[in-house]
Order: sequence, then structure tokens, then C-alpha cells
Amino acid sequence: MITAVSPIDGRYASKVKDLTHCFSEFALIKNRIHIEILWLIELGAEPKIPQCRELSSDEQKFLSDIVENFTPEEAEKVKAIERTTNHDVKAVEYYLKEKTAGTSLEQLSEFMHFACTSEDINNLSHALMLKSGLEVMFPFQDNLIDKLTGLANEWKSVPMLARTHGQPASPTTVGKEIAVFVDRLRRQQQKIKAVELLGKLNGAVGNFNAHTAAYPEVDWLAFSRRIIEEKLGLKQNIFTTQIEPHDYMAELFHAICRFNNVLLDLDRDIWTYISMAYFGQKTVKGEVGSSTMPHKVNPIDFENSEGNIGLANSILEHLASKLQVSRLQRDLSDSTVLRNMGVGFGYSIIAYQSTLKGLGKLKLNDHVIAQDLENAWEVLAEPIQTVMRKAGIEKPYEKLKALTRGQSITRDTIREFIETLELPEEDKKRLLDMTPASYIGIAEEIVDMLQDRQS
Repeated sequence: MITAVSPIDGRYASKVKDLTHCFSEFALIKNRIHIEILWLIELGAEPKIPQCRELSSDEQKFLSDIVENFTPEEAEKVKAIERTTNHDVKAVEYYLKEKTAGTSLEQLSEFMHFACTSEDINNLSHALMLKSGLEVMFPFQDNLIDKLTGLANEWKSVPMLARTHGQPASPTTVGKEIAVFVDRLRRQQQKIKAVELLGKLNGAVGNFNAHTAAYPEVDWLAFSRRIIEEKLGLKQNIFTTQIEPHDYMAELFHAICRFNNVLLDLDRDIWTYISMAYFGQKTVKGEVGSSTMPHKVNPIDFENSEGNIGLANSILEHLASKLQVSRLQRDLSDSTVLRNMGVGFGYSIIAYQSTLKGLGKLKLNDHVIAQDLENAWEVLAEPIQTVMRKAGIEKPYEKLKALTRGQSITRDTIREFIETLELPEEDKKRLLDMTPASYIGIAEEIVDMLQDRQS
């Protein structure tokens, strides 16, 4: 691994090992074999294709075992055939013919890959790879969302000075700001899950030309739909050329990018809060923060996440824009690009783990946050001028602007100004009792709404 060109297969290999069963070339070849075998079995089960007789249970098990027991060593045999054919899908067909030679299935060998174009096999294989890749990805996303939900609830009542444009603004709570990210991440994950994974099994240009030439009496549309939807759990797309147009892939990759961008926003916010000492980081024995400054505990997990999100989204965005474009009924420029789906997933998952690791190290510096609030009495200019508007006092905004803008404001400054106002006693008392720490609106209740939003 130390000689790997890509860090995904080297430095970070342990973090993405589960993706090797989804996106490696071994996984692609195995999925192709699965599709070819399923196609043969279903052809045999169709009464209107008598020349391809129904396979016995033993024959079906023999074929299923080829998939079940497929190993990297067997995949190398397919690759050896490909070196002669210079065609990866044809190599799979020849491999299966070799595996069934000398058995009762040999007489059906010409029904392997019957009426199919390579893309019939490839597009379904890629869809299955994405399906399994998402099954690996979702638990990492769930762990992130769960961790952030816990922090939002834990810190929902901790007042914090907000900053808009980097300047002191109306207070909020630490938990409420994290809750915003929880809801955003949940929403984007739902968008990812809502994308239908499509597939086609309709021949060289999408019209079942060869199929109907050989067996015009077969309902090929229903036949292929049954395989795609009932057997593989995908959604049939009948409007295709030689290729499934990949629009759903673009939708999926863009949806993952949006999830990643929300996480990037979180990474940068947490990084900034750490730089402001709102958060400290728990030290880990043996870790070094700086090679020359012993005191430093750097926010490297959030920085690593940010960098890996950049790599992930670069790949995913290119996939999304490239895969929708194919000359006429088909060109091959998508093939080499599709081999990088796992790279986008891999860098995403590396980023998720980095953020999760960083969140696990956070410790809240309540005293720093509280002191920041105590030094920002000017933020009460907003509620004061709003109550003044309610009371019909002339030019409230301008009066508060003159009082606070660029000025050093203290508790006494604010109280003295409030005392001069002709306000109803109830309103005046509420303003006099108000502090930057208490001026948080319904921030706590908003955090509690996370549960309702989830249900």
C-alpha cells in the first residue's frame, strides 16, 4: 500500500475498505457476471423462447455458485481473456462459456449475452455498484447526523454571540447553530435517497431490435422490466440509446455534492469557533500538534475533511457533467470516467470520518463564550429599537445607531438609555432585565423541533 499512487489505495485504504466490494474492478466484473447469469436464467424461464430451455434447480445453483464464489483470482482469469479480446464484457461472456463447458449448460452457451449490447450489462452493473456504494455511505452520514444531533441537544441552552459578516450580531445558542446543520444534512441525505437508480436491457440502440427479430412474440418490455425492477431492485428506463443516459447518476452525484458542501460549511464554522477558543480540543496522548510549537492542538480533522470534500466534489461534479453527454447513440468516453465513481465515494467517506473524529474531540469553553457575550452589550440595540418602534417613538433605529455604532457599550450604558425611554412599564422592565446571554429568542425551542422534523 505504501507504493500506491492514490492515497485512497494507500494512506486511507483502511478507511474505505468496504468500498472495494462496491467499486473495484473485481466488483465490476462480478456484477457483470451476475447480470449475464440472471439474463440466461430468465431467458430459460420464458416459455416463448423454447430453444433456451428452462434451467434445472441444479443448473441454476451451479450458475449462482459462480457468482457467490467469485474471487479476485477468478477475476484475473477474466482479465486474461480480455487481453486477447480487448473487450471487457466479451471477456465475461467467454469466461462463462469456459465455466459451463462440459456441463449440461454448454448447449445453451449461445444464449449467454443473447441480443445484448455491452451497455445492457454495464449499465446494470454500474447501478448495482452505486446501490451497494450508497449502502456503505449512508451509515457514515447517519453517524455524522446522530453525533451533531446529540451536540445540538447537549448545548441547546448555551448562549453564544452570533456573528454576521464576522461582526457581533444577535445572540443564539451553540446547540441551535448545530441544529441548523443537522436539518440541512438530513434534507440533503433525503435527496440522495430519493434518486431512482435506473437501468436498461433493450439492446444496441434501445429498441429491442435483435430481440424482436428473433422472438417477436415475446413482450420484451415486460420481460426486461421484471429483471430490472423485480430481480435487481432498480427502475427501468425505456427511453435510451445504446446507453442508459446517466441523468440519474448526475442527480445522485450532485445530491452527494450538496450533502458534502453542507458538511464543508460545518467544517469551516467549527474551525473558526476553535480559532476563537469557543471550542477546545481534547488532547490525545502521543499526538503532536506542531513540529516546532509544542503548545498547539491543530484542528486537523476539520481541515482534512475540507480537503477531502474538495477532492470528492471535484470528481463527482465532473462525473455529473460528463456522463450526461454522449455523441449520437453512444461513444465510449463515459467508460473510463465511470471507473472513478468509487473515488468520489471514497473521498466523501474519508471526509465524513475526519469530521466525526474532530467532533469527538470538541470541548466547549463556556467561559470564553460567556465573556464574549458580556463584552457585546451593543447587540441589545436591536431589541431596544424594536420595542421603541412598537411604542411609536420617533427614529428609534437612528437613535440606537448614534448610541452604539463604533462606541464602547456597557451594561450601564444600555440601562441608562432604557431608563430615558417612555415605554410601558412591562416593556421597560423586560428590556432592563435583558442581557446578551438571555436575548436568544426561541433558539432552544428550535432545537427541540429537530425531533418533529425527523418524524
